Amino acid sequence: MNVELKNIHKHFGNVHANKGINLSIPSGSIQGILGENGAGKSTLMKILSGFIQADPGGEIILDGKPVVIHSPADAIHVGIGMLHQDPLDFPPMRALDNFLLGQSGGLFPNRNAVARDFRRLAEQFDFSLDPDSYVDSLTVGERQQLEIIRLLWLGARVLILDEPTTGISASQKSKLFVTLKKLAGQGMTVIFVSHKLEDVEHLCDKVAVLRAGELVGEAKPPYTTSKLVEMMFGKVITLGARQPAQGGNAVLSLENVSLEDVRLKIRNADLEVRAGEVIGLAGMEGSGQGLFIRACAGLVRPVGGRIILNGRDMTGKSYHAFKRAGVNFLPAARLEEGLIPGLSLTDHFILAEEPDGLFIDRAIGQRLAEERIKSFNIRGAPHTPVESLSGGNQQRAELALLQDPLSLVLLEHPTRGLDIESVIYIWGKLKERCRSSTAIIFISSDLEEILQYSDRVLVFFSGKVSRPLDAGKTSVDQLGQLIGGKNWADMGEAYD
Repeated sequence: MNVELKNIHKHFGNVHANKGINLSIPSGSIQGILGENGAGKSTLMKILSGFIQADPGGEIILDGKPVVIHSPADAIHVGIGMLHQDPLDFPPMRALDNFLLGQSGGLFPNRNAVARDFRRLAEQFDFSLDPDSYVDSLTVGERQQLEIIRLLWLGARVLILDEPTTGISASQKSKLFVTLKKLAGQGMTVIFVSHKLEDVEHLCDKVAVLRAGELVGEAKPPYTTSKLVEMMFGKVITLGARQPAQGGNAVLSLENVSLEDVRLKIRNADLEVRAGEVIGLAGMEGSGQGLFIRACAGLVRPVGGRIILNGRDMTGKSYHAFKRAGVNFLPAARLEEGLIPGLSLTDHFILAEEPDGLFIDRAIGQRLAEERIKSFNIRGAPHTPVESLSGGNQQRAELALLQDPLSLVLLEHPTRGLDIESVIYIWGKLKERCRSSTAIIFISSDLEEILQYSDRVLVFFSGKVSRPLDAGKTSVDQLGQLIGGKNWADMGEAYD
């Protein structure tokens, strides 16, 4: 299906999110949409998929015919489906029940026939999905696969994917790319929205670049990375040199710590983290690093061993006790765990401060919000609801909520879904804290990020924890091998 967007504008109050965008996408191609966080990529795709409506005056044309799309149901009716960065599914329900969502045909579908269609589509794309499994037991990559076959079953001929490689493993990304190329080969139109240059360069037949709501340029292979970066940001961006820690006194000590949840066990882990040091945690999703970092925050109690914070035994203490002792934890799920949808930036900054008396002083909260917004370069106003911010600005808002001073900051995927400029900015802010003797432990699925910003790295594999590795002497390939379970014998003793 050929897709044409003509003169698309979108305002959110005073914010002009899309500015007269014109774009043509031929059938059977993979079109990349590239841009920094807040560039207007997701807004444009939500207009095309019916989640929001454009301002009057624009047109959406499919195979030469203008269409009017008021809702996602309208979009799927004309053949457009969208896979969101955070899959829009129901985790407590079975995969087959989620597969049925949006289907027309009455209250009592033929579940046996639907299950046959489910298995046929899953087999066609080599997806290992069980229709009877619960969605909350699936990985992010498997939830994406479920949504892809659901949209195809509903009749999508245009498939939009918003930041689809965020939070999935390398093997899942490879399978996703094979699937998208197969779909394009079958005549489908694939629109791939991303800020990751390497993904777009590897996959896409053509790339459109958005900046500050405008379409600033298009490119075809062979791509020049520096040119794409310059179009995205209006300037050349570089990561800069690594900044190793000087190392201070011990902030956190794990002594022979054992942890358990329903799926895995970690046995007899030891670690000493020093002031100003950054420790990266690498591993496939569900390998134990989430359990480990939550134990360091007081959210998971160890079944053995001791956790020492600044010389004080914190074993078995609550999250609030850890927080009072100078530990802050920022989870990966920003709107589920880190921020409160419906509340403004001002509300969040007021709640994050220690209360001063019985009553809230809104004027002080307003001034505090203005200061933090300016200091952390958040694209929003004090009254802006956090759910309306882009992913990068939500992450900046979370960082702005951190207390000061802190002994230890714990971060889950601190730059997930962010463009390179936002990554550099956020790590600049975190490294400022390191220079003030704050230690950092963070989880990331981006191996280059781990090696760039860590002083030492722990690798997790099925509950095993490696000895700390010197990040400056470790390569991406070595890290990838360990994450995949290879070469552990060469590591010497590991904790398991």
